[in-house]
Amino acid sequence: MQQCVGTKQMRSLAKQSCFRASAPRVQRAVVSRSRRSCTVLAVATAVKTVKIGTRGSPLALAQAYMTRDKLKEHFPELREEGAVEIIIIKTTGDKILNQPLADIGGKGLFTKEIDDALLDGRVDIAVHSMKDVPTYLPSGTILPCNLPREDVRDVFISPTAKDLSELPAGAVVGSASLRRQAQILNKYPHLKVENFRGNVQTRLRKLQEGACSATLLALAGLKRLDMTQHITRIIPIEEMLPAVSQGAIGIACRDGDEPMQKYLAGLNHEDTRLAVVCERAFLAALDGSCRTPIAGYAHKGPDGQLHFKGLIATTDGKKVLETSRVSGFTEADAIKVGQDAGGELKGKAGPEFFMW
Repeated sequence: MQQCVGTKQMRSLAKQSCFRASAPRVQRAVVSRSRRSCTVLAVATAVKTVKIGTRGSPLALAQAYMTRDKLKEHFPELREEGAVEIIIIKTTGDKILNQPLADIGGKGLFTKEIDDALLDGRVDIAVHSMKDVPTYLPSGTILPCNLPREDVRDVFISPTAKDLSELPAGAVVGSASLRRQAQILNKYPHLKVENFRGNVQTRLRKLQEGACSATLLALAGLKRLDMTQHITRIIPIEEMLPAVSQGAIGIACRDGDEPMQKYLAGLNHEDTRLAVVCERAFLAALDGSCRTPIAGYAHKGPDGQLHFKGLIATTDGKKVLETSRVSGFTEADAIKVGQDAGGELKGKAGPEFFMW
């Protein structure tokens, strides 16, 4: 299912400026008329519309708007009315909200329909939250661009407590993330973690209605939605290692589509891309899925080196394995660090570790 975004709908979906989507347009010829003839003086060429594919949640749209604005900023020809259009595509993951992701097929459910639209030409580029993107890409697509990464930390939100440590025994923390669940239960085994899916607005509403005592969300999403007023506490990375690629936006296009590759090359933030490459290599080495609590974070340190920390855990949080690396900051280094770190933890854990 897909639809074009209209102005009124955009205003209701996210706090972003609106634009009027339109079909590809052709500038009218300039005509000089006389009694006997009509002489064409100049004819302009067609303006191609760049179609951006995205999910329809407020956060996904905010990320699509960000992409649109950056395209217009960097490429003057895309500033014309109708030059950029946003196409909403509803994914299977958006439709099924009452089950854990692991039970309905994993994170690829948030990208498959958008990838299909990209491959069959309904959209030209696809904007994704990188933590939703599987470690493999569909044949015929590439992901050459990451926008500058937002803050990777998680936040604690609760109407009754200032921190996880203040929650009483038996208190329920709402989260659909096994990564968060495992790290919470490792430090606070007296708490309960229950499945808590939906977009940011839905989760905050459920929290206010008393469905749980607290929840954890990504700081990046709250910042992009201008909703940081809901934060009770920002959790340091040392206490809660983020998801692989958390806070990173990726933009895909068709392999061989040179015009789109040119646009995406102009938007790419290389430091973010290399960090994401490292983290995804780590995830791939572990054969990670939504059934596996995995966390990983790579970044360029003040010394110019690549710093990486990774973690795997059992879902009950009783067993946590960690590793870290420092290396040069090149693509080859990033891939090697991720693969080596994943291989190390997989070897330490043994096959039975992943059989839950």
